Amino acid sequence: MPAALEDLLRELAPQVLGALVRRYGHFGTAEDAVQEALLAAAQQWPEDGVPDSPRGWLISVASRRLTDLLRREQARRRREDRVAQWASGPSEPIADTDDTLILLFMCCHPSLSPASQIALTLRAVGGLTTAEIARAFLVPEATMTRRITRAKASVSDSGARFALPADRDERLGAVLKVVYLIFNEGYASTTGPSLQRVELSAEGIRLGRMLHRLLPDDSEVTGLLALMLLTDARRPARTGPLGELVPMNEQDRTLWISELIEEGVGLITTALPRGPAGPYQLQAAIAAVHDEAASAEETDWPQILALYEVLLQLTDNPMVALNHVVAVAMTRGPDEGLKQLSTIEDDDLLANDHRLSAVRAHLLEMSGDTAAARAAYEEAATKTTSLPQQRYLHTRAKRL
Repeated sequence: MPAALEDLLRELAPQVLGALVRRYGHFGTAEDAVQEALLAAAQQWPEDGVPDSPRGWLISVASRRLTDLLRREQARRRREDRVAQWASGPSEPIADTDDTLILLFMCCHPSLSPASQIALTLRAVGGLTTAEIARAFLVPEATMTRRITRAKASVSDSGARFALPADRDERLGAVLKVVYLIFNEGYASTTGPSLQRVELSAEGIRLGRMLHRLLPDDSEVTGLLALMLLTDARRPARTGPLGELVPMNEQDRTLWISELIEEGVGLITTALPRGPAGPYQLQAAIAAVHDEAASAEETDWPQILALYEVLLQLTDNPMVALNHVVAVAMTRGPDEGLKQLSTIEDDDLLANDHRLSAVRAHLLEMSGDTAAARAAYEEAATKTTSLPQQRYLHTRAKRL
């Protein structure tokens, strides 16, 4: 399927799902119908051409499929007649609020566990495959399939209206985590031949901007948007001519997107004084320190370490702990970093993650233990399904 068509379908998928759920309800069945409509488009549009109204075409096909599915599921004739009436009735006007945002909050229904909220939103709004979501959660794909299936059923059974919920603030934490996971899967893809999937990172930023427009005074919403902008600003320098990974300390910083850095720094500068600082604000502040350094050598690592110390008090995220180890090593030396690493390497969520082995390899290389570093780089390469990451790690090992 052409990349432009894939991008279009990814953009339209949550809009079509939102339109169906708004009009008919039945979240789980509507999601199935939308997937079938997307498959039909992927098969027909390359040969027949994209219709004048691709969104309308998808809604029409998905609506017919939804009607068929509901008729099959419903036992009584009265319900069948009601569905037939829905399908032939006039379309309801689209609300001013983006349907995607409503869908985002709907997927974070309080009847779901936080993990299920995030997984369902990544599937329904972000367009990630079940395999990609499983890797983001560090769980088997079969486990994630069951989780998403149960989550769709729970939302359908809840009878939730398709509208921004009254308990919006209670769901915000899960919503922010969802948006950040979508962005991260695009910025550093967990699988496949490309390091980055720009359409996903752009979707994360789009959703972040949407949330910021809705909640401009929420400091964590502002912090998340700032974090994504400051991180995405480095994107042009992260890969070389052949798509190879370029680590931050070797990047050509003239390629960084200055407009995104300026916007991100402005956002976090506005958010921090409101206090107290939350995890996304602190991570954005760390990203700002990196982005404002003229060179890798000029990076203010003591300030970054201090920010990570505060961040560790607010979260038990193992990746934050791993990044803290790097900050310790860059501030106090590799031996101190290795000591700190030994305190977290038994974490079950890190045990099979390539980043743990990659950090160990980097610190061993810094300390001069090239043989152990080479072995750790090779170990890290076996733990990632990202081809650019594998090539980079093998290259580091061969260089030693």
